[in-house]
Amino acid sequence: MKAPLSWLKDYVDIDCSAEELQAKLFSCGFEVEEMIYVGYNIKKIVTCKILESEKHPNADKLSVKQVDAGKYGKLQIVTNAKNIEIGDIVPVALDGAVLNNGETINAGEIRGVKSAGMFCSGNELGITDDWYKGASFDGVLVFREEFPLGEEVIDLLGVKDVIFDINVTANRPDCQSIFGIAREVAAVLGKSVKMPDLSFETEKTVSTRNTIVVEDKATDLCPRYISHLVKDVKIEESPDWIKHRLFSMGLRSINNIVDITNFVLLELGQPMHAFDLNDLQGNKIIIRRAENGEKIITLDEKEFSLTDENLVICDSVKPVALAGIMGGLNSEIKDTTKDIVFESAKFKRDNIRKSSRALGQRSDSSSRFEKGIDAYTTGIGMQRALHLISELKCGKIACDGYDLNSCSEELKVIKTTFSKVNGVLGIDVPKDKIEQILSSLNFKVVSDGDKLEVTVPAYREDMEDYPDIAEEIIREYGYDYINPTLLKTSEITNGGRNYAQKKVEDLKNLLVGYGFNEIITYSFVSEKEYKTFGLDKDGYEEKMIKIFNPLGEDMAVMRQSLLPSIVRTVAYNLNRKNNSGRLFELAKTYSMVDKEYKNHQEKDVLSFAMFGEEDFFTAKGVVEGILDTFCYGKKVEYLPCEEYAMHPTRSAKVMVDGKYVGYFGQIRPEINDKFDVQKEIFAGELYYDVLKDTFTDKITFKSLSKYPQVERDLAIIVDEKIAWADINNAVTEVGGEYLHDIKLFDIYRGGQIASDKKSVAFNLVFVPYERTLTVEEIDGIIKGILLNLREKLGAELR
Repeated sequence: MKAPLSWLKDYVDIDCSAEELQAKLFSCGFEVEEMIYVGYNIKKIVTCKILESEKHPNADKLSVKQVDAGKYGKLQIVTNAKNIEIGDIVPVALDGAVLNNGETINAGEIRGVKSAGMFCSGNELGITDDWYKGASFDGVLVFREEFPLGEEVIDLLGVKDVIFDINVTANRPDCQSIFGIAREVAAVLGKSVKMPDLSFETEKTVSTRNTIVVEDKATDLCPRYISHLVKDVKIEESPDWIKHRLFSMGLRSINNIVDITNFVLLELGQPMHAFDLNDLQGNKIIIRRAENGEKIITLDEKEFSLTDENLVICDSVKPVALAGIMGGLNSEIKDTTKDIVFESAKFKRDNIRKSSRALGQRSDSSSRFEKGIDAYTTGIGMQRALHLISELKCGKIACDGYDLNSCSEELKVIKTTFSKVNGVLGIDVPKDKIEQILSSLNFKVVSDGDKLEVTVPAYREDMEDYPDIAEEIIREYGYDYINPTLLKTSEITNGGRNYAQKKVEDLKNLLVGYGFNEIITYSFVSEKEYKTFGLDKDGYEEKMIKIFNPLGEDMAVMRQSLLPSIVRTVAYNLNRKNNSGRLFELAKTYSMVDKEYKNHQEKDVLSFAMFGEEDFFTAKGVVEGILDTFCYGKKVEYLPCEEYAMHPTRSAKVMVDGKYVGYFGQIRPEINDKFDVQKEIFAGELYYDVLKDTFTDKITFKSLSKYPQVERDLAIIVDEKIAWADINNAVTEVGGEYLHDIKLFDIYRGGQIASDKKSVAFNLVFVPYERTLTVEEIDGIIKGILLNLREKLGAELR
């Protein structure tokens, strides 16, 4: 929330410096994130009067002006300006002057003629037409007034100001306005606050109720709605003081009626809207829920299709405003507008927040309504707007209006005790100090002994019970009075990770040891990436969770796989010349359990990716390292992978004790092309929820055998389609207790081998523990292995 110091002074007698006020605001719970010094950097730009003018002797487009700069004397200025004449009073930047953009001006020579400075435009003073008429002109600013010569222009125009950018917490919507901040400033300075003038004169012959009909058909979403007619309005420019206030807050002036609504929004925090009565068909205003499929075009010319979750303001035929968000294009104030209807309302904040997000439409009004507008401010907002109409004499105000109010008009009363309040704080704040602080914050206080009865101001809807009273006390009394003490407890519990957390940490540490870096990606992905990675196939699409109000197309659905995110991250690195790396992420995936979107499922998945000088076997080594560490002694199988995103012959799915725990391999080249990546990417996913059930902490040890081990090499011919895993299983089935290890060392295709066959060579290691194995025993085992290979796989000894 931005609050100009000059505007705050309209309501509070501030007798301290801006820096002191910043410290005081911070002490009472309002952090000033930034202090913006407007105009303070501009120096030595003064008024001068043009006395003489002659053509530059060496340049056709330049002229030489003699000026009177008051106490700085007579000066000579070289310029190319065409809009100034003798007798004009204009701003001139002297030698050493600093412009609004920080540029320094020095005296010098221009085409052989000395120039003592430079004439300035409004832009170089940091102002526009909204501050001074003519300041937006692309040329030298010419003053209308007979300003004294040689005086600082910034001081004469009153540009200097300090703007506080205040972080207002979500529980204090009453401070989302200049006057709301002013109330806090008054309390912290021990001053009284001046209420904005709410008086106005009405016209007896003008009646709101005799002109229009207002109905509230959604009191649950709109508990208070005030409307008031103003006839014979004059659409014209706002006075300078309103323009200046809007300019200081970054808003441009449009016309007096629109400016009044913006002024009330900034001053009191009450969003307002003005309808052109001529555009309200049937002279009706109806507050209701939108019909499904109903459409509206807002002031910014965007069309929206609505649902019954959206609240709209309608005439007798159509919506004319998105309640609390933006007015409709069909009811805006125009130069031809004669009669207007002011709207001031309180809308249910969560409905405005949901509608704003669902429609992707935000405004200054919606940002206020989302945080909450109290019914009290709704009332004084209308009164303030009508006062400004009366003050500017730009319309006839009706003698009556509509105030459809279902809010309780009784002020909230909190009954508590001084002991309870001090008990929350842990210190003893004197009773008279508590009463003084609450009174300064506009609470009405009645006390009797230890009893305390506090009547809450109508604009403080955040107050619930005595802990809130304690918070108000301490932020004004001072947090420095609280003495820090150690927690009093009978025992101290050491913190630490549980078993599951330790396993996750161990897994991450293992991967870091393998050279991986952990990444964290969004849980949302684009629907296009779903299709790129084949996640629209094999039942994935039915389980897809779509976001109703996505931040964008790239975040439209919840991820069912981590693969798209990690491959996108790899592509991001490769496209920025980071040519090698290893990445991993352990995070959740999301999928629907049923088609009715009533239940969803979250799963923990480990994804990893390797790029640069990597291959399939290094990726397999990473998987083997994980399984050897956490699934020791379990039966591990690597089978052909059927995942769409994986290369058909350079990938594998992983089975542990018969459970499918994941897959890995090379990403399809077609997917690389989609990401404009030239290098091979090896990646995979391990389903951590399944994998962790196979973890074991039992590691058994065997002493080394004192008997010699025996090795045999076998080469067999099998069908091309037979996988090594099948051969491995057939061997281990009959290998017996002495078979210690089996290693594949060669696959041969070519001469002397049929085209649909391949030769597979592997090494067998037999280790005895009780005695030395005989040749006959080994030969018997080998014969059994070959027989099983022949029967199971049709293999022949080469």
